[in-house]
Amino acid sequence: MENRQTLDKTATVMMVVVCAIWGLQQVAIKVAAEDVSPMLQIALRSGVAAVMVGLLLTLRRYREKCHWQTWRGGVVVGVLFAVEYIAVSVGLSYTSAAHMVIFLYTAPLFAAIGLHLRFASERLSRLQWLGILIAFIGIAIAFYTPGKPGDGWVTPQRMGDALGVVGAIAWGATTLSIRCSRLTDAPAPLTLFYQLAGACIILGLVALVTGQTRFHLSGIAFASLAFQTVVFSFLSLLVWFWLLSRYLGSRLGVLSFLTPLFGVAFGVWLLSEPLESTFVLGSLLVLVGIVVVSGHDVLHGDKAVARLST
Repeated sequence: MENRQTLDKTATVMMVVVCAIWGLQQVAIKVAAEDVSPMLQIALRSGVAAVMVGLLLTLRRYREKCHWQTWRGGVVVGVLFAVEYIAVSVGLSYTSAAHMVIFLYTAPLFAAIGLHLRFASERLSRLQWLGILIAFIGIAIAFYTPGKPGDGWVTPQRMGDALGVVGAIAWGATTLSIRCSRLTDAPAPLTLFYQLAGACIILGLVALVTGQTRFHLSGIAFASLAFQTVVFSFLSLLVWFWLLSRYLGSRLGVLSFLTPLFGVAFGVWLLSEPLESTFVLGSLLVLVGIVVVSGHDVLHGDKAVARLST
């Protein structure tokens, strides 16, 4: 833990690729939404990825470190992960992938506030509080994207954006829950397994109860599900945990905020989503605020906290 390296060229390239994969996730869900409902997509990808991670955990080096006492924390993070992606899947029906990725990736702000309230060692500095203020001003500006004439203040897009913020709060709460439970010392793949299993079970049930079981396995749907399951839910997250085990977490954390930029770029490129001036300005303020909050650790020593775990 104490001998982690600063970023070299290999780690930087790998992290940029991982961020691109994460940024493409929301777009992949949106692209296949006409053939497979978003709720069912996430349930399916989570279930298959959970099996893959479960097989990984049977390896001796992980099996010896997995303890049944982690189940309580596992249930909590599984539920929170499911809540996050229920918000995402429903929200994508109302807003664009570009909007969703920006609002969802405000999660580190909520995590930082929760950690500040819970742990003395995680107290925020004045500069970090300023970063949080800048980011929340950015959220308000991005949220104000004008609707159609006569829509009123509560537009479908704003409903979707609000659900993105709900997802971010659930993600931030997941980070806090991991730190407050036995999962903080458990192997990272075990935490990932709890999250994936929880999402599969809960989102699968919600999809059944609400009738969101639309499934037409077209070429686009197959490619999207394969990408989400193998590339995103399994490979990219394992690479992320591998990088965290070898390199300084704060440096990786700052690079991870390339993800929203990739998400917006892919949304515009692949889905022809429009970019409103208020959304662009608000997004830039959000990203500046997040970098100020999370980049603080780069200047004041690495805390090696894994802000991202989905």
